[in-house]
Amino acid sequence: MTTSALPVVTSDAYLTLHYRLATLDGDDIISTFDESPATLQMGTGQLAPELEASLLGLAEGSHTKQELTPEKAYGPRNPDLVQRVTLATLKENSASGEQYVIGDLVEFAAPSGGRFAGILRAIDEEGALFDFNHPLAGQTLMFETRIIGIL
Repeated sequence: MTTSALPVVTSDAYLTLHYRLATLDGDDIISTFDESPATLQMGTGQLAPELEASLLGLAEGSHTKQELTPEKAYGPRNPDLVQRVTLATLKENSASGEQYVIGDLVEFAAPSGGRFAGILRAIDEEGALFDFNHPLAGQTLMFETRIIGIL
């Protein structure tokens, strides 16, 4: 009798899975466990590279919970990414008459033509303080997965 090995997640696999990203306190950031499973193509950026890396080698049918340090999730917080922006720059990147409150996520045009976003932390008559770190940077997270199928 021959037994075939279960397929495992590779860097270009096509997956059907349930996944949950949560804080260590158990608060869900995102979860598919109460919904339809997700499908994704590894290596295409559908998940953060670090999250994809944590799936590599998992077998079809596996159910895992992994604690991801900031370095294996969204990286450590970088104090250099908390920056003041002039009111003129803020106005250039805003709709006419836009009013902001602390905690708003604001998109800016990058010199290269792309876009980047920051969270407004403070504003005064001189300018605004933005945090351009990923909102989950610096946090240790729980990543739970159940691999349903691998192609």
